[in-house]
Amino acid sequence: MTTLRRFTADDMFKFNNINLDPLTETYGLSFYLQYLAQWPDYCMTTQNANGTLMGYIIGKAEGDRQLWHGHVTALTVAPLFRRLGLARLLMDKLEEVSEKIYDTYFVDLFVRSSNTVAISMYEKFGYTVYRRVLGYYTGKDSEDALDMRKALPRDVHKKSIIPLKYPITPDQLEW
Repeated sequence: MTTLRRFTADDMFKFNNINLDPLTETYGLSFYLQYLAQWPDYCMTTQNANGTLMGYIIGKAEGDRQLWHGHVTALTVAPLFRRLGLARLLMDKLEEVSEKIYDTYFVDLFVRSSNTVAISMYEKFGYTVYRRVLGYYTGKDSEDALDMRKALPRDVHKKSIIPLKYPITPDQLEW
């Protein structure tokens, strides 16, 4: 049995089985605590009957006017629990929060351009590539990001997902 619940501060001491994946961006404790304090509705986790964390999602609402949107900051599922539909469950909940609580126009996320498995998964969830962000990921494994978006009902004409025809750099990001 899987339980979907709000992510808590105590969960930061239990999620090593999830964060040890090389494609998972890991942040400092203060980063997670800031999200828990500012956007608690956007922080969720799944756990099994034994209390083991299986995956989590953290996000936020940001922007203004037609750029008001939900943002997926991190979505990850432990390797042992992949292909069980947990990513979809977490994404569906984040989209619901974005639509019903924050009344946003769309949800967006950034994904490494080389992460074809994640890109394919997000496409199955209804996300499309809006634009490429050159050099978004820095450090040892520097690479471009794809900004993927999914329009929500408030964006009646789906203007938020019309793809840009050219790439941008991180300093050109609105938020």
